[in-house]
Amino acid sequence: MNTTTLTLNESWLSRRNLFDWVFAALVLAGGLFAFTRYAGSMDYYEKPILIAALIATISIGWFWRPLRVLAIVVAAASLLAISSYQGDLARADTVFWLKYFLSSQSAILWMSVLFFMSTAFYWLGFFGGKQGDALDLIGSRLAWAAITMALIGTMVRWYESHQLGPDIGHIPVSNLYEVFVLFCWLTAAFYLYFESRYGTRALGAFVMLVVSAAVGFLLWYTLVRNAHEIQPLVPALQSWWMKLHVPANFIGYGTFSLAAMVAFAYLIKEQADEKRWYKLTPIWLLGVALCFVPVAFRQRVQEAGGSYWVIYAGISALIAAGILLGRKRIAARLPANEVLDDVMYKSITVGFAFFTIATVLGALWAADAWGGYWSWDPKETWALIVWLNYAAWLHMRLVKGLRGTVAAWWALGGLAVTTFAFLGVNMFLSGLHSYGTL
Repeated sequence: MNTTTLTLNESWLSRRNLFDWVFAALVLAGGLFAFTRYAGSMDYYEKPILIAALIATISIGWFWRPLRVLAIVVAAASLLAISSYQGDLARADTVFWLKYFLSSQSAILWMSVLFFMSTAFYWLGFFGGKQGDALDLIGSRLAWAAITMALIGTMVRWYESHQLGPDIGHIPVSNLYEVFVLFCWLTAAFYLYFESRYGTRALGAFVMLVVSAAVGFLLWYTLVRNAHEIQPLVPALQSWWMKLHVPANFIGYGTFSLAAMVAFAYLIKEQADEKRWYKLTPIWLLGVALCFVPVAFRQRVQEAGGSYWVIYAGISALIAAGILLGRKRIAARLPANEVLDDVMYKSITVGFAFFTIATVLGALWAADAWGGYWSWDPKETWALIVWLNYAAWLHMRLVKGLRGTVAAWWALGGLAVTTFAFLGVNMFLSGLHSYGTL
């Protein structure tokens, strides 16, 4: 017994290198600084949350080592931005690296451009012949850069909110603008993990489509609503529950979306040899879904001058046509069906676990804020529908061995349910959760 325990401990320690321990020391030093400086501003719950965050950061960095570099770069750039402000937000217009790179809005705009570029390079990889792998690698590197800028923008926005006033400062996950940024980098980060885990970059083109669509909505929302402006929290959101519930929720949304796009790739691979183009159902459904967006936002088209959604429709048509015409070449570069199926399953499993946690936390938050755990508010009802959908998918997978085309169609259909729960409720319904109306 003792020999086995010693061997396991030595094996675990042997996998730690010097950078692992340096990273852990830096995280702990940062946490100690935050605790000593801001402990007076933390309530009873926020201190354990900080400790848990430190442990989680170290553990995740050791589990997936690229995150160590990401965390250090984001921390260094965020600290540079904060020190450059010197407590005066007006310096964002005069300090070069704040104005063009490190203020929250500049960083998030860079995130947007980099995600668009990443998507383009991933797709060029399908048609780049011998240069396909090199183009995919560029797409992957650009996705990492986009995540970096998203996190820098998030951290700096958090600081900026506190500079506006003591009652305004909050973690930036409170409205549609902020959670769309969260959705983009979380979805991309989970994809990049699977990319390294399975040794294939061919799925980046599909996953980055949903990320780029989210970025497109984010830019439009900023244009018509000035959504980038930091606003005070409504009373119900002034709670530490938000720091836990919202990120857990969006891990679910992000991984469900990732699974759906992998399912879309699976269906394209399955139907690549279909010669009757009118029977290529997944591509036509993509076209219908993309065309639905301008229709859904028709009342806002004039606010954006109309040109934004015309460009959107044109790009969408090019994407659908490119997939239709190049489906055989795309299918040839996609990994085996077993890999696609496994990525779908693991994405949904992770998403379901976190979405379950988020739902439980949401019920506890509702009891704290409104005096009841469940009120059948539209957001709550659709969250339950999402949960039941993926619970049924996992049940059929584990009990009945659900695989292949049926599983892919189900996962793709889940994206429609998830999208309505995420965005459609805010667009078409009202309720206690209507904090991000369009």
